[in-house]
Amino acid sequence: QVQLVESGGGLVQAGGSLSLSCAASGRTFSGYNMGWFRQAPGRKREFVAAIAWSGRTSDYADSGKDRFTISRDNAKNTLYLHMNSLKPEDTAVYYCAVILSGFGSPQPRGGYWGQGTQVTVSS
Repeated sequence: QVQLVESGGGLVQAGGSLSLSCAASGRTFSGYNMGWFRQAPGRKREFVAAIAWSGRTSDYADSGKDRFTISRDNAKNTLYLHMNSLKPEDTAVYYCAVILSGFGSPQPRGGYWGQGTQVTVSS
């Protein structure tokens, strides 16, 4: 099993940037495809971005394409999400997760969830 701890959330104005981190411990991080998901109040948790175990392939939901960048450092057991041009509708709790299945599909299945980090974008 892998344990995940997100950090880096906060309050930012619309148009600003924010970088999230996810520290992994437990089983070998480098063997997992990883992803970011988010959940806004009153809404279902949704896929944001995913990255292959090697770091060579990534995939994004339409909501984050051209604004978000997912990356990983397997030597540091850390996953990242850099977000630019943030919008109020990006406000949500952001979670990192292992991609259990469906990498590259519109709705991959995540697991081993972290506790999440709040991102709030003010208008």
